[in-house]
Amino acid sequence: MTDRSEPQLSHSLGPVQLWAIAVGLVISGEYFGWSYGWASAGTLGFLVATVFVSMMYLALIFSYTELTTAMPKAGGPFVYVSAAFGRRAGLIAGYASTAEFIFAPPAIALAIGSYLHVQFPSLPPKAGAVIAYLLFMGINIAGIQVAASFELVITLAAIIELLVFMGVVWPGFSWHRFAMHGWGGRDNLSWSLLGGIAASIPFAIWFFLAIEGVALTAEEARSPRHTIPIAYVAAIITLVALSFGVMILAGGVGDWRLLSSLNDPLPLAMKTVVGAHSPYLHMLVWLGLFGLIASLHAIIMGCARQISSLAQAGGLPHWMGLISPRFRTPYTGVLVCGTVGILSIFADDILSFEGQSLTASIVTISVFGALSMYIMTMASLFKLRKIAPNMPRSWHAPGYPIIPAFALFAASLCFFVVGLQKPWLLAFYFLLLLAMALGSYMNDRQSDQAER
Repeated sequence: MTDRSEPQLSHSLGPVQLWAIAVGLVISGEYFGWSYGWASAGTLGFLVATVFVSMMYLALIFSYTELTTAMPKAGGPFVYVSAAFGRRAGLIAGYASTAEFIFAPPAIALAIGSYLHVQFPSLPPKAGAVIAYLLFMGINIAGIQVAASFELVITLAAIIELLVFMGVVWPGFSWHRFAMHGWGGRDNLSWSLLGGIAASIPFAIWFFLAIEGVALTAEEARSPRHTIPIAYVAAIITLVALSFGVMILAGGVGDWRLLSSLNDPLPLAMKTVVGAHSPYLHMLVWLGLFGLIASLHAIIMGCARQISSLAQAGGLPHWMGLISPRFRTPYTGVLVCGTVGILSIFADDILSFEGQSLTASIVTISVFGALSMYIMTMASLFKLRKIAPNMPRSWHAPGYPIIPAFALFAASLCFFVVGLQKPWLLAFYFLLLLAMALGSYMNDRQSDQAER
């Protein structure tokens, strides 16, 4: 239990700021990462995967919002699953969410490093990634209002830049180019159609990964039972529109196969239309950083709050849950998230499994964490409807039980097919969960001995 005499989180976020955090958590997925899905499925195969994943996320968010408004706590999935299935199950959900939020930022930071390397060739991508990490760790520690205000500005800039990109490349778009070789990727032409689509699912998920993380700021929201539904619904609609617009237009302006293994596909897509010396291209490279920065900053924010909540509940060492008396932010959670992320950036030999790039492997591990958590939270929704029918719910999942059931089915199917495609990464993910669970067990043992 948290000692009420200790510093507490502030309660100052409104619906616009929450929307910016929800979109900002994800918007880097529109700038990079998704194009790896083309390598296995082609443009048309990946479009199929993205339609399915979009439907999953729409169902998930409309259902997840019921849990968030019923229990607006910073622990998010840990709180929901604990209420439904007990503390041990809740800890597993919390660890899965932590894996999602710890491994997403390194992939984003590497993309930032790649963008900076284009402009400053003497700056190695990994060095740029570390600099970005340290900068946004500092901003997150400085206070939630500072962090949220920054997130609002940077997210708006990222959205405007994506709209500019779509407007500039539109004249060069052709459905013929988009559909050419569209059922097979560049590197896996011998794969079956379904196999290629299955392998592309993690990169379709990357379009929306971590949107649910705004629930981790619920304790810092004003009237969360009213502001969070507004933010969630507006955010998922925003992201669905942007993801399809960017993916389709980028794939139809040239040979999309040249983009399928890049950390920065949008500049090359625009270069095909406007040329190498266009001011639009230079603007995209610089302003394209805004989308990456928005997500790096917001996911560090969510990661720190998940770690802090688990630590305060005894699932991680207590010191990881300390709140800054001056800034009222979970500063030790920020430091843990940043340290693990920076180490991941340099873990090429450990994390580059099964012929994937480091970025693609990190994305896949993060996806395993997200899907595990989605499955457990949707199961919790059904359980809580039975055991706690009178729980205060300002939002009810529409189309219950069909829409939540579809979200549960889709998340389970995605976890199964991605696990079949990437068994070594799945094994690494399970070892990570086991390590966190063992740490929790040792922490409980030490607490018991101290009480005696």
